[in-house]
Amino acid sequence: MNTKSLFLGSAAALFAVSGAYAADAVVVAEPEPMEYVRVCDVYGAGFYYIPGTETCLRVGGYLRYDIGVGDRTGYGGFTDVVDKGDAFDGVDSLNDTYYKRARVALQLDARSETELGTLRAYMHLNFNWDGGDVNDDGITTTSTEVAIEHAYIELGGFRIGKSDSLFSTFTGYAGGVIADDIIPYGPFDTHQIVYTYTGGNGFSAAIGLEEGDGPLFTLDSYVPHVVGGLSFTQGWGGVSAVVGYDSVWEEWAGKVRLDVNATETVSLFIMGGWQSDADRPNFYGSWNGDWAVWGGGTAKLSEKATLNVQLSYTETEDFAAVAGLAYELVPNLTITPEVNYVDNFDVDGEDGVGGFLRFQRNF
Repeated sequence: MNTKSLFLGSAAALFAVSGAYAADAVVVAEPEPMEYVRVCDVYGAGFYYIPGTETCLRVGGYLRYDIGVGDRTGYGGFTDVVDKGDAFDGVDSLNDTYYKRARVALQLDARSETELGTLRAYMHLNFNWDGGDVNDDGITTTSTEVAIEHAYIELGGFRIGKSDSLFSTFTGYAGGVIADDIIPYGPFDTHQIVYTYTGGNGFSAAIGLEEGDGPLFTLDSYVPHVVGGLSFTQGWGGVSAVVGYDSVWEEWAGKVRLDVNATETVSLFIMGGWQSDADRPNFYGSWNGDWAVWGGGTAKLSEKATLNVQLSYTETEDFAAVAGLAYELVPNLTITPEVNYVDNFDVDGEDGVGGFLRFQRNF
Protein backbone atom coordinates (compact mmCIF):
# COMPACT_ATOMS: atom_id res chain seq x y z
CA MET A 1 0.00 0.00 0.00
CA ASN A 2 2.81 2.45 0.85
CA THR A 3 4.52 1.70 -2.45
CA LYS A 4 1.31 2.34 -4.38
CA SER A 5 0.72 5.66 -2.58
CA LEU A 6 4.29 6.77 -3.26
CA PHE A 7 3.92 6.01 -6.96
CA LEU A 8 0.64 7.95 -7.28
CA GLY A 9 2.06 10.94 -5.42
CA SER A 10 5.15 11.08 -7.62
CA ALA A 11 2.99 11.00 -10.78
CA ALA A 12 0.81 13.86 -9.53
CA ALA A 13 3.87 16.00 -8.76
CA LEU A 14 5.29 15.32 -12.22
CA PHE A 15 2.09 16.45 -13.94
CA ALA A 16 1.96 19.62 -11.85
CA VAL A 17 5.52 20.59 -12.77
CA SER A 18 4.91 19.84 -16.44
CA GLY A 19 1.73 21.96 -16.41
CA ALA A 20 3.58 24.88 -14.87
CA TYR A 21 6.23 24.83 -17.60
CA ALA A 22 3.57 24.50 -20.29
CA ALA A 23 1.64 27.51 -18.89
CA ASP A 24 4.78 29.62 -18.90
CA ALA A 25 5.43 28.77 -22.54
CA VAL A 26 2.06 30.00 -23.92
CA VAL A 27 1.58 33.26 -22.00
CA VAL A 28 0.00 35.88 -24.37
CA ALA A 29 0.74 39.58 -23.80
CA GLU A 30 -2.31 41.70 -23.04
CA PRO A 31 -3.18 44.28 -25.75
CA GLU A 32 -2.37 47.90 -24.99
CA PRO A 33 -5.44 49.96 -24.13
CA MET A 34 -6.83 52.02 -27.02
CA GLU A 35 -7.26 55.76 -26.56
CA TYR A 36 -10.61 56.68 -28.04
CA VAL A 37 -11.50 60.26 -29.03
CA ARG A 38 -12.99 62.00 -26.03
CA VAL A 39 -15.72 64.62 -26.23
CA CYS A 40 -14.74 68.04 -24.86
CA ASP A 41 -17.87 69.81 -23.63
CA VAL A 42 -16.07 72.73 -21.94
CA TYR A 43 -16.35 75.04 -24.96
CA GLY A 44 -19.65 73.88 -26.42
CA ALA A 45 -20.83 71.31 -28.94
CA GLY A 46 -18.51 69.84 -31.56
CA PHE A 47 -15.23 69.95 -29.61
CA TYR A 48 -13.14 66.85 -28.93
CA TYR A 49 -9.74 66.26 -27.33
CA ILE A 50 -6.84 65.79 -29.73
CA PRO A 51 -5.55 62.31 -28.72
CA GLY A 52 -2.62 62.51 -26.34
CA THR A 53 -3.20 66.18 -25.50
CA GLU A 54 -5.44 68.41 -23.40
CA THR A 55 -6.25 70.59 -26.41
CA CYS A 56 -9.86 70.68 -27.59
CA LEU A 57 -10.47 71.00 -31.33
CA ARG A 58 -13.55 71.77 -33.38
CA VAL A 59 -13.62 71.24 -37.14
CA GLY A 60 -16.55 72.97 -38.84
CA GLY A 61 -17.68 75.29 -41.58
CA TYR A 62 -20.35 75.51 -44.23
CA LEU A 63 -21.09 75.11 -47.94
CA ARG A 64 -23.01 78.07 -49.36
CA TYR A 65 -24.56 78.90 -52.72
CA ASP A 66 -25.74 82.45 -53.46
CA ILE A 67 -27.84 83.79 -56.34
CA GLY A 68 -28.28 87.55 -56.76
CA VAL A 69 -30.39 89.44 -59.32
CA GLY A 70 -31.39 93.04 -60.02
CA ASP A 71 -29.70 96.40 -59.59
CA ARG A 72 -28.11 95.63 -56.26
CA THR A 73 -27.29 92.24 -54.79
CA GLY A 74 -25.57 93.37 -51.62
CA TYR A 75 -22.15 92.50 -53.08
CA GLY A 76 -22.06 95.21 -55.75
CA GLY A 77 -22.72 94.49 -59.41
CA PHE A 78 -24.98 97.23 -60.76
CA THR A 79 -26.80 96.89 -64.05
CA ASP A 80 -24.82 98.90 -66.61
CA VAL A 81 -24.24 99.22 -70.35
CA VAL A 82 -20.62 98.59 -71.29
CA ASP A 83 -19.00 98.55 -74.75
CA LYS A 84 -16.89 95.39 -74.98
CA GLY A 85 -14.62 97.02 -77.55
CA ASP A 86 -13.30 96.23 -81.01
CA ALA A 87 -12.15 92.78 -80.00
CA PHE A 88 -15.82 91.86 -79.67
CA ASP A 89 -17.03 93.83 -82.73
CA GLY A 90 -18.36 96.61 -80.54
CA VAL A 91 -21.11 94.46 -79.08
CA ASP A 92 -22.70 96.12 -76.08
CA SER A 93 -23.14 94.12 -72.89
CA LEU A 94 -25.91 95.03 -70.50
CA ASN A 95 -24.18 93.01 -67.75
CA ASP A 96 -27.76 92.35 -66.68
CA THR A 97 -27.19 88.87 -65.37
CA TYR A 98 -27.10 86.79 -62.23
CA TYR A 99 -24.54 87.23 -59.51
CA LYS A 100 -23.60 83.77 -58.24
CA ARG A 101 -21.19 82.48 -55.66
CA ALA A 102 -20.31 78.97 -54.54
CA ARG A 103 -18.35 79.02 -51.28
CA VAL A 104 -16.77 76.35 -49.13
CA ALA A 105 -15.75 77.65 -45.69
CA LEU A 106 -13.43 75.66 -43.43
CA GLN A 107 -13.14 76.56 -39.75
CA LEU A 108 -10.68 75.18 -37.18
CA ASP A 109 -10.94 76.17 -33.51
CA ALA A 110 -8.34 74.86 -31.01
CA ARG A 111 -8.58 75.70 -27.29
CA SER A 112 -6.96 74.72 -24.02
CA GLU A 113 -6.79 76.07 -20.49
CA THR A 114 -3.60 77.64 -19.10
CA GLU A 115 -2.62 79.55 -15.98
CA LEU A 116 -3.13 82.76 -18.01
CA GLY A 117 -6.59 81.82 -19.24
CA THR A 118 -7.95 80.13 -22.36
CA LEU A 119 -5.42 79.69 -25.17
CA ARG A 120 -7.17 79.72 -28.54
CA ALA A 121 -6.13 79.48 -32.20
CA TYR A 122 -8.83 80.11 -34.79
CA MET A 123 -8.82 80.06 -38.58
CA HIS A 124 -11.52 80.51 -41.22
CA LEU A 125 -10.71 79.90 -44.90
CA ASN A 126 -13.03 80.70 -47.81
CA PHE A 127 -12.85 78.99 -51.19
CA ASN A 128 -15.03 80.94 -53.66
CA TRP A 129 -16.16 80.53 -57.24
CA ASP A 130 -17.97 83.69 -58.38
CA GLY A 131 -20.07 84.28 -61.48
CA GLY A 132 -21.48 87.51 -62.91
CA ASP A 133 -18.37 89.59 -62.19
CA VAL A 134 -17.36 92.41 -64.55
CA ASN A 135 -13.61 92.68 -65.21
CA ASP A 136 -11.55 95.77 -66.08
CA ASP A 137 -12.51 95.45 -69.75
CA GLY A 138 -16.22 95.51 -68.93
CA ILE A 139 -16.67 91.83 -69.74
CA THR A 140 -18.94 89.65 -67.66
CA THR A 141 -16.87 86.71 -66.44
CA THR A 142 -16.23 84.27 -63.60
CA SER A 143 -13.46 84.15 -61.03
CA THR A 144 -12.12 81.98 -58.26
CA GLU A 145 -10.26 82.86 -55.08
CA VAL A 146 -9.01 81.56 -51.75
CA ALA A 147 -9.24 84.00 -48.86
CA ILE A 148 -8.22 83.98 -45.20
CA GLU A 149 -11.17 85.52 -43.38
CA HIS A 150 -9.83 84.96 -39.86
CA ALA A 151 -6.48 83.73 -38.54
CA TYR A 152 -5.62 84.71 -34.97
CA ILE A 153 -4.35 83.59 -31.57
CA GLU A 154 -6.07 84.51 -28.28
CA LEU A 155 -4.81 84.17 -24.72
CA GLY A 156 -7.07 85.42 -21.97
CA GLY A 157 -8.46 88.65 -23.36
CA PHE A 158 -5.62 89.29 -25.83
CA ARG A 159 -5.94 88.65 -29.57
CA ILE A 160 -3.30 88.97 -32.29
CA GLY A 161 -3.71 88.13 -35.98
CA LYS A 162 -6.04 88.85 -38.87
CA SER A 163 -9.79 89.37 -38.44
CA ASP A 164 -12.57 91.90 -38.97
CA SER A 165 -11.95 95.35 -37.52
CA LEU A 166 -12.93 95.89 -33.90
CA PHE A 167 -14.86 98.93 -35.14
CA SER A 168 -17.34 96.58 -36.88
CA THR A 169 -17.33 93.58 -34.53
CA PHE A 170 -17.63 95.31 -31.16
CA THR A 171 -21.08 96.70 -31.93
CA GLY A 172 -22.20 93.41 -33.47
CA TYR A 173 -21.89 94.35 -37.17
CA ALA A 174 -25.42 95.52 -38.15
CA GLY A 175 -28.68 93.57 -38.69
CA GLY A 176 -29.38 89.91 -39.40
CA VAL A 177 -29.92 90.38 -43.15
CA ILE A 178 -27.39 89.14 -45.72
CA ALA A 179 -26.92 92.56 -47.37
CA ASP A 180 -26.38 94.45 -44.11
CA ASP A 181 -23.60 96.62 -45.54
CA ILE A 182 -25.21 98.21 -48.60
CA ILE A 183 -24.61 101.38 -46.61
CA PRO A 184 -21.21 100.54 -45.04
CA TYR A 185 -20.92 100.68 -41.25
CA GLY A 186 -17.19 100.05 -40.97
CA PRO A 187 -14.19 98.11 -42.30
CA PHE A 188 -13.49 94.39 -42.13
CA ASP A 189 -10.12 92.82 -43.07
CA THR A 190 -7.15 94.01 -41.02
CA HIS A 191 -4.21 92.86 -38.94
CA GLN A 192 -4.85 93.68 -35.29
CA ILE A 193 -3.73 93.47 -31.68
CA VAL A 194 -6.76 93.69 -29.38
CA TYR A 195 -7.43 93.38 -25.67
CA THR A 196 -11.00 92.84 -24.45
CA TYR A 197 -12.02 92.96 -20.79
CA THR A 198 -15.24 91.12 -19.93
CA GLY A 199 -16.77 91.76 -16.51
CA GLY A 200 -19.19 89.53 -14.68
CA ASN A 201 -21.93 92.18 -14.57
CA GLY A 202 -22.42 92.58 -18.34
CA PHE A 203 -19.80 95.29 -18.78
CA SER A 204 -17.00 94.91 -21.34
CA ALA A 205 -14.33 97.15 -22.80
CA ALA A 206 -11.86 96.73 -25.65
CA ILE A 207 -8.87 98.52 -27.12
CA GLY A 208 -7.13 97.63 -30.38
CA LEU A 209 -4.30 98.59 -32.73
CA GLU A 210 -4.96 97.90 -36.42
CA GLU A 211 -3.06 98.06 -39.71
CA GLY A 212 -5.88 98.91 -42.11
CA ASP A 213 -6.49 97.55 -45.60
CA GLY A 214 -6.03 98.63 -49.21
CA PRO A 215 -3.86 101.36 -50.79
CA LEU A 216 -5.66 104.22 -49.01
CA PHE A 217 -5.72 102.92 -45.46
CA THR A 218 -2.82 100.49 -44.89
CA LEU A 219 -0.30 102.04 -42.49
CA ASP A 220 2.44 104.12 -44.08
CA SER A 221 4.31 104.66 -40.81
CA TYR A 222 4.77 102.97 -37.42
CA VAL A 223 1.75 104.84 -36.00
CA PRO A 224 -1.21 102.37 -35.95
CA HIS A 225 -4.93 102.94 -36.29
CA VAL A 226 -6.54 102.87 -32.83
CA VAL A 227 -9.98 101.54 -31.87
CA GLY A 228 -11.70 101.54 -28.48
CA GLY A 229 -15.13 100.44 -27.31
CA LEU A 230 -17.44 100.05 -24.28
CA SER A 231 -20.57 97.93 -23.92
CA PHE A 232 -23.14 96.97 -21.30
CA THR A 233 -25.42 93.94 -21.79
CA GLN A 234 -28.39 92.78 -19.70
CA GLY A 235 -31.46 90.63 -20.16
CA TRP A 236 -33.40 93.49 -21.73
CA GLY A 237 -30.72 94.09 -24.39
CA GLY A 238 -27.65 96.27 -24.35
CA VAL A 239 -25.86 99.46 -25.37
CA SER A 240 -22.43 99.72 -27.01
CA ALA A 241 -20.15 102.44 -28.37
CA VAL A 242 -16.95 102.35 -30.41
CA VAL A 243 -14.49 104.97 -31.72
CA GLY A 244 -11.80 104.50 -34.39
CA TYR A 245 -8.88 106.80 -35.27
CA ASP A 246 -7.38 106.59 -38.78
CA SER A 247 -3.69 107.46 -38.36
CA VAL A 248 -3.01 107.65 -42.12
CA TRP A 249 -5.57 110.41 -42.77
CA GLU A 250 -5.75 111.65 -39.15
CA GLU A 251 -9.53 111.35 -39.06
CA TRP A 252 -11.89 109.57 -36.66
CA ALA A 253 -15.33 107.99 -36.62
CA GLY A 254 -17.65 106.64 -33.94
CA LYS A 255 -20.83 104.58 -33.53
CA VAL A 256 -23.39 104.04 -30.77
CA ARG A 257 -25.81 101.12 -30.79
CA LEU A 258 -28.89 100.21 -28.74
CA ASP A 259 -30.34 96.67 -28.70
CA VAL A 260 -33.72 95.85 -27.15
CA ASN A 261 -35.30 92.43 -26.62
CA ALA A 262 -38.90 93.52 -27.15
CA THR A 263 -40.35 90.03 -26.56
CA GLU A 264 -39.05 86.48 -26.33
CA THR A 265 -39.21 86.26 -30.13
CA VAL A 266 -38.60 89.86 -31.28
CA SER A 267 -35.37 91.89 -30.96
CA LEU A 268 -34.78 95.42 -32.27
CA PHE A 269 -31.70 97.61 -32.81
CA ILE A 270 -30.75 101.11 -33.84
CA MET A 271 -27.20 102.33 -34.54
CA GLY A 272 -25.86 105.78 -35.42
CA GLY A 273 -22.47 106.71 -36.84
CA TRP A 274 -20.55 109.99 -37.14
CA GLN A 275 -17.24 110.82 -38.80
CA SER A 276 -14.99 113.84 -38.44
CA ASP A 277 -14.79 114.92 -42.10
CA ALA A 278 -16.81 113.24 -44.85
CA ASP A 279 -14.74 114.99 -47.52
CA ARG A 280 -11.59 113.10 -46.57
CA PRO A 281 -10.94 109.33 -46.71
CA ASN A 282 -11.47 107.51 -43.43
CA PHE A 283 -10.85 103.80 -42.74
CA TYR A 284 -13.60 103.75 -40.11
CA GLY A 285 -16.08 106.29 -41.51
CA SER A 286 -16.90 104.33 -44.67
CA TRP A 287 -20.40 105.75 -45.26
CA ASN A 288 -21.29 108.84 -47.32
CA GLY A 289 -21.80 112.09 -45.42
CA ASP A 290 -20.93 113.03 -41.87
CA TRP A 291 -23.54 110.77 -40.30
CA ALA A 292 -25.49 107.59 -40.98
CA VAL A 293 -28.09 105.52 -39.15
CA TRP A 294 -29.01 101.83 -39.29
CA GLY A 295 -32.01 100.13 -37.68
CA GLY A 296 -34.06 96.98 -37.87
CA GLY A 297 -35.06 93.82 -36.10
CA THR A 298 -35.39 90.06 -35.99
CA ALA A 299 -38.62 88.12 -35.39
CA LYS A 300 -38.74 84.39 -34.71
CA LEU A 301 -41.90 83.39 -36.61
CA SER A 302 -41.69 79.67 -35.88
CA GLU A 303 -39.18 76.99 -34.96
CA LYS A 304 -37.93 77.05 -38.54
CA ALA A 305 -38.55 80.59 -39.86
CA THR A 306 -36.86 83.88 -38.84
CA LEU A 307 -37.66 87.27 -40.38
CA ASN A 308 -34.88 89.89 -40.59
CA VAL A 309 -35.42 93.54 -41.58
CA GLN A 310 -32.95 96.45 -41.85
CA LEU A 311 -33.23 100.10 -42.91
CA SER A 312 -30.28 102.48 -43.35
CA TYR A 313 -29.90 106.16 -44.27
CA THR A 314 -27.11 108.73 -44.59
CA GLU A 315 -26.73 112.51 -44.53
CA THR A 316 -26.38 112.45 -48.33
CA GLU A 317 -29.84 110.82 -48.58
CA ASP A 318 -28.58 107.37 -49.50
CA PHE A 319 -31.25 104.89 -48.44
CA ALA A 320 -31.41 101.08 -48.31
CA ALA A 321 -34.14 98.70 -47.14
CA VAL A 322 -33.57 94.95 -46.87
CA ALA A 323 -35.86 92.12 -45.75
CA GLY A 324 -35.09 88.42 -45.66
CA LEU A 325 -36.66 85.21 -44.39
CA ALA A 326 -34.26 82.54 -43.09
CA TYR A 327 -35.97 79.15 -43.22
CA GLU A 328 -34.36 76.00 -41.81
CA LEU A 329 -35.66 73.34 -44.19
CA VAL A 330 -33.99 70.51 -42.27
CA PRO A 331 -31.40 70.70 -39.46
CA ASN A 332 -28.25 72.48 -40.68
CA LEU A 333 -29.76 73.46 -44.06
CA THR A 334 -31.10 77.04 -44.26
CA ILE A 335 -32.66 78.71 -47.30
CA THR A 336 -32.84 82.53 -47.24
CA PRO A 337 -34.69 84.58 -49.85
CA GLU A 338 -34.05 88.31 -49.53
CA VAL A 339 -35.14 91.48 -51.33
CA ASN A 340 -33.56 94.94 -51.14
CA TYR A 341 -34.40 98.44 -52.31
CA VAL A 342 -31.77 101.17 -52.74
CA ASP A 343 -31.86 104.85 -53.62
CA ASN A 344 -28.87 106.89 -54.86
CA PHE A 345 -26.82 103.71 -55.35
CA ASP A 346 -27.68 102.96 -58.98
CA VAL A 347 -25.12 104.06 -61.57
CA ASP A 348 -27.54 106.75 -62.80
CA GLY A 349 -28.31 107.98 -59.30
CA GLU A 350 -31.76 106.41 -59.38
CA ASP A 351 -33.42 103.84 -57.21
CA GLY A 352 -33.23 100.10 -57.84
CA VAL A 353 -34.48 96.75 -56.60
CA GLY A 354 -32.49 93.55 -56.15
CA GLY A 355 -33.10 90.05 -54.91
CA PHE A 356 -30.99 87.40 -53.24
CA LEU A 357 -31.34 83.68 -52.57
CA ARG A 358 -28.95 81.76 -50.32
CA PHE A 359 -28.63 78.04 -49.63
CA GLN A 360 -26.35 77.15 -46.73
CA ARG A 361 -25.46 73.78 -45.23
CA ASN A 362 -23.59 74.10 -41.92
CA PHE A 363 -21.40 71.38 -40.45
